[in-house]
Amino acid sequence: MKRLHLYVFILASSGIAFATVGDAQQPLQAPLPPQPVITLTATASSQLANDRMHAFLRVDVDNPDPVAAGSEVNTRMAKALARAKAVRGVEAATTAYSSYQVSERNQPLRWRVSQTLSLESSDFTALAALVSKIQSEDGLVLGGMTFSVSPSARRTAEDALTQQAIKAWQTRAQAAAQGFGSSAWRTGYVTIQTGDYARPVPMLRAAGVQAAAAAPVATEGGTTDITITVSGEAILEPARAAR
Repeated sequence: MKRLHLYVFILASSGIAFATVGDAQQPLQAPLPPQPVITLTATASSQLANDRMHAFLRVDVDNPDPVAAGSEVNTRMAKALARAKAVRGVEAATTAYSSYQVSERNQPLRWRVSQTLSLESSDFTALAALVSKIQSEDGLVLGGMTFSVSPSARRTAEDALTQQAIKAWQTRAQAAAQGFGSSAWRTGYVTIQTGDYARPVPMLRAAGVQAAAAAPVATEGGTTDITITVSGEAILEPARAAR
């Protein structure tokens, strides 16, 4: 004898629930209401004084003989490098060596050899004096100068700002939960991002520095803005019904 199965369709507030009545009836359970999720962002910022100075000096030599051009560059760079290493607190390194042939109309072929000297220090006065000395006595040209925050100062600032941003995010999450009538909330997916913006510092153009090599170098370091951003989900718990 075939058994008869009865299918009952129940319309629920959040969808349609299907129940099967057979040999053993299963109790119907209403689906749990979805938990609201809100996305919040909070930031904390600080303006730090730049405590590192970076200078880049370049030597360029043109000569029909590539060997002679290279030899002159090596001699002048070695002299400048030795001078830089003799100054306490200055980090010096050579970078960006290049050698190529220059061809211009109505001009004889020649070779141009170039090399860059990178200098870095937290002593702005000492580095500025060194740059002026290398320009006037070793014949290098100041190609650029930048300022930055040292890694240790940046790390300290970022750690403090991270705690501030997290607390600000938690405060916003608590306020949002109360606004939505929720009794509580819990943290979902959260990201923490770091950003910085270096304020521009006026600098001399390379051509101007070359024309007046003996002029002192300006050393106004400026500041860098450090920002920590916390973005994430606050999962709201449903409001408890009054008994």
